[in-house]
Amino acid sequence: QVQLVESGGGLVQAGDSLRLSCAASGRTFSSYAMAWFRQAPGKEREFVAAISRSGGRTYYADSMKGRFTISRDNAKDTVYLQMNSLKPEDTAVYYCAARRGIGVGVKNYEYELWGQGTQVTVSS
Repeated sequence: QVQLVESGGGLVQAGDSLRLSCAASGRTFSSYAMAWFRQAPGKEREFVAAISRSGGRTYYADSMKGRFTISRDNAKDTVYLQMNSLKPEDTAVYYCAARRGIGVGVKNYEYELWGQGTQVTVSS
């Protein structure tokens, strides 16, 4: 199965931008719908964005719409999360997840594979 490794997190100031990457290994990357979730210490893991196998459909949590953009490049086995206008409340560990099914999901239990996470810290 696919192995996922996130990168691109860091410490930034409010209003800055970051681009997270999730690199996948394996021959079947295009068979998986992909998603980003995030989790702050002591808080529940929450949905951020998801993208269908081909990239033809995308989904966002309401608070992310207009600021975050999910995309994928199946030729490079990579999914991205472009984050603009970052706010302190965006501070969390961001996880990449994969789901091998007929559609895309927005619940954490719908995803089979998870990366190790990358820390995003936004200071005010």
